[in-house]
Amino acid sequence: MPGDTKLATTRAMKSQWNDSAARDMVEAYAAKGVSPDIALRVYTTRLLGRDPLLVLHGGGNTSVKTRGTDDLGEEHAVIAVKGSGADMADIEPWGLPAVKLDPLRKLRALEALSDEAMVNVQRLNLLDSSAPNPSVETLLHAFLPHKFVDHTHAAAVLSLVDQPDGEALAREVYDGRMGIVPYIAPGFGLAKAAADVFEQNPQAEGLILHKHGIFTFGKDAREAYELMIEMVSLAESRLRQGRPVVFPARRIASATAQAAEIAPIIRGACALRTEGAEPTRFIAELRTAPEILNYVNGAELSSYSQRGVVTPDHIIRTKNRPLVLPQPQAGKLDDFASAVREAVREFVADYDAYFARENAAVGNTKTKLDASPRVVLVPGVGLFGLGRTAKDASIAADLAENTIRVVTDAEAIGRYEPLPDSDLFALEYWSLEQAKLKGAVVKPLTGQVALVTGAGAIGAATAKALAADGAAVAILDIDGEAAKKAAAAIKGLGFACDVTKPEQVKSVFASVCEQFGGVDIIVSNAGAAWQGRIGEVSDALLRQSFELNFFAHQTVAQEAVRIMLKQGTGGVLLFNLSKQAVNPGANFGPYGLPKAAAMLLMRQYALDYGEHGIRSNGVNADRIRSGLLTDAMIAARAKARGVSEADYMSGNLLHAEVTAADVAQAFVALAKARKTTGHIETVDGGNIAAALR
Repeated sequence: MPGDTKLATTRAMKSQWNDSAARDMVEAYAAKGVSPDIALRVYTTRLLGRDPLLVLHGGGNTSVKTRGTDDLGEEHAVIAVKGSGADMADIEPWGLPAVKLDPLRKLRALEALSDEAMVNVQRLNLLDSSAPNPSVETLLHAFLPHKFVDHTHAAAVLSLVDQPDGEALAREVYDGRMGIVPYIAPGFGLAKAAADVFEQNPQAEGLILHKHGIFTFGKDAREAYELMIEMVSLAESRLRQGRPVVFPARRIASATAQAAEIAPIIRGACALRTEGAEPTRFIAELRTAPEILNYVNGAELSSYSQRGVVTPDHIIRTKNRPLVLPQPQAGKLDDFASAVREAVREFVADYDAYFARENAAVGNTKTKLDASPRVVLVPGVGLFGLGRTAKDASIAADLAENTIRVVTDAEAIGRYEPLPDSDLFALEYWSLEQAKLKGAVVKPLTGQVALVTGAGAIGAATAKALAADGAAVAILDIDGEAAKKAAAAIKGLGFACDVTKPEQVKSVFASVCEQFGGVDIIVSNAGAAWQGRIGEVSDALLRQSFELNFFAHQTVAQEAVRIMLKQGTGGVLLFNLSKQAVNPGANFGPYGLPKAAAMLLMRQYALDYGEHGIRSNGVNADRIRSGLLTDAMIAARAKARGVSEADYMSGNLLHAEVTAADVAQAFVALAKARKTTGHIETVDGGNIAAALR
């Protein structure tokens, strides 16, 4: 969970190379026709990619120079280099597209080469035209003579070079063992400059790219990898000589508001609003740890946090600067909400001014991205990563944590000083960097948080359908394992929760706010069907049914509305009602009465909160195989009516069984119906209509 996040402290990095594991990988891939070179490239790429102090979310690449055969059977010298869309942590051979090496090396003789031409040459020389685009740093790998080349954005190295005298520090630490390359934006120019630096010192074991990262290389996979570990360890050793205390603490009020209380306020303030359209929402993931609090509680936070990203590659995920908020004080959330809205307005204005200034400098050729922050720092609380999806929010939070680590270590030995705005703007609006984001599919519910109660057939199907349309989903059930299982299938959150216990409901909503930032859609689905002749049932049984089938709906809706009002972006309340609410059946009074009350509850919410953009609708479903309609009940009813079970389940106007997936689609349709409220959607194949004819 986010509150358990712990930043790794600076440590002596150790090699994770294992002869047996490397050998096993070579043998396993050999059975699939993959060469040892590629197998070992995959092995050490994963070792690098799984260490967050070396690589985070695409921030690095690797290559191997080997031999490859084209479709004509002709063999070529090729460079297999990390491709776009491949994650170093779990890369497979397909993630290392092979490019003919000789044509790439001929490019070295050119004086200049546009980015578009560079990409075109690389794609023209792929052995497989369907392969992903090779890394934007492919030419740098190609121009070096070594067989294996590794590149990371190691945190320790960035702390070293993100200094006013970063190049001098690097020379001091590496004492001639590494070439030092001045900052140049990635692409053809950097590739040529890096090759020139190496050729001036051909004994160099790697390259330090000022304000950017580190390259190491070798004749085999192990040598290149272990040189990376050694060189990063030398940077770590230098950092350990720094000051132990970096950030003098500001005065923090003793009563800080809880993260779950402020997350919806932040999330709502950062949403993008366009007249007549659904707000563009972000997921917001909380991170907190002692190192994070030390950073955000620093008296000079507004200085060191605003100097820019630690490496240009991060800017497309986090923007150049985070949003810094005041400490939220318990009992003063209205004041905090006003301060947040003002801080967001200032952030957007500053971004707009930055864009206008830098765009004018390049001839007004760029189209502005949205100006909403992606990282939010809150004294006394921690940080929030924002993104259009839960994955994007987690990436932003990971990179923010990495930034805290780099800045902390950099300030310990000097002064953190990354690249100026002009260089970072060039990377933020570089077409080859923007291409990394273009694969993201924006679905109808992208950015929205949905909470579903009940993990049975209908609940699980609804959660799945909401997730398929882009929502981040949390599932609650009194059976915690069932909730977690249903959530795991959609990469959502699962919680044990008795919805008849208001304190448990509040606790789960708080956890959802910490992980996702708030709630936009609830599907109040949990229920149970008590039976009995109404004049003969006990008060205890009737009250038990009302607790689950009415009051639990009120508890869930009430908590959801409280959060939705904080967000100020509207929301959707959806209730699983029942045909018993409008067409009661004999002996089902204990179930139908609270469901009828729940139907009126749904309409009352539509009346009372429509002015806030909160819609309230319900679904009446009948004859759905679920926890309410068990196989035994189906068999008994079919027998009583003298029909087969199949005929009983399809005994409606459409002569087709209605499934949980059909009900789920009704909930999703209502979640997207922006101008519908107070409505009851019937999903029963025509049962109620037939009964009322």
